[in-house]
Amino acid sequence: MDIPAIQIQGVRKAFRRRERESGAPWWRRESRDKVALHELDLTVEAGGITGILGPNGSGKSTLIRILGTLLTPDAGKALVFGRDVVTEALEVRRHVNRVSVEAAFFKELSPWENMLYAARLYGSGSGGTRRRVVDVLQRLGLPIDVIDQPMKQLSRGQQQKVAIARSFLTAPSLLLMDEPTTGLDPRSKKEVQTVLEQLRAERDITVLLCTHDMDEAAALCDRVLMMDGGKVLADDTPEQLCRQFDARTLEDVFMHLTGKTLEAETEEEEAGVAT
Repeated sequence: MDIPAIQIQGVRKAFRRRERESGAPWWRRESRDKVALHELDLTVEAGGITGILGPNGSGKSTLIRILGTLLTPDAGKALVFGRDVVTEALEVRRHVNRVSVEAAFFKELSPWENMLYAARLYGSGSGGTRRRVVDVLQRLGLPIDVIDQPMKQLSRGQQQKVAIARSFLTAPSLLLMDEPTTGLDPRSKKEVQTVLEQLRAERDITVLLCTHDMDEAAALCDRVLMMDGGKVLADDTPEQLCRQFDARTLEDVFMHLTGKTLEAETEEEEAGVAT
């Protein structure tokens, strides 16, 4: 029996924040817990693209960080290909790569130097790396003449493409993508989506995609989870969700479930609250 890519059992995560009561002096603040995930249960089989839709504060980015071993759950258990994200974090990191809207680089170095560093860090070595870097950047539509320019000279969209290319370079078994196309123009978004579909077919990777883009989710995802308030409200294929709620779009489904609309926002973590 194949091991699921992701197994989550009763995972809870809360963040402590300090708030001021209405009318209270500015210096008087009370500490409260903001619950980001409520006893979450989830299984994702290997292969395919699973989308997580939800506004900031829904818990989707907290989930991504737990699976990427960047956060520790307060309760429950999270496994990646059978490895515990807390007690076997190093093994988990060998299976996982993460792309987020706030991708970090050595800004004085070039895309090539940043990607070579990532390849060596993940034990990929340097043999053939330049060829693979050029190939994936070209497939993402990045001008090849920028490969040796300092990252600080690249546009935000170009830097995001380099972040996506870097995640593909290390051939992860599980790719965690947190708003990966935020900041990209429509053409660049389409290029990223095309490459993602190609790489999934070529390498049989599992992708967990957090997005505000309903069209992106409908086009790419085999399965969609809708989250709000740290809970999963719906879980099915895009087509079945629309059919179940007699809706034309996933946006309509989300409105039916929550009374809210999803707006394109970037990930935020402020005052100890993760999205």
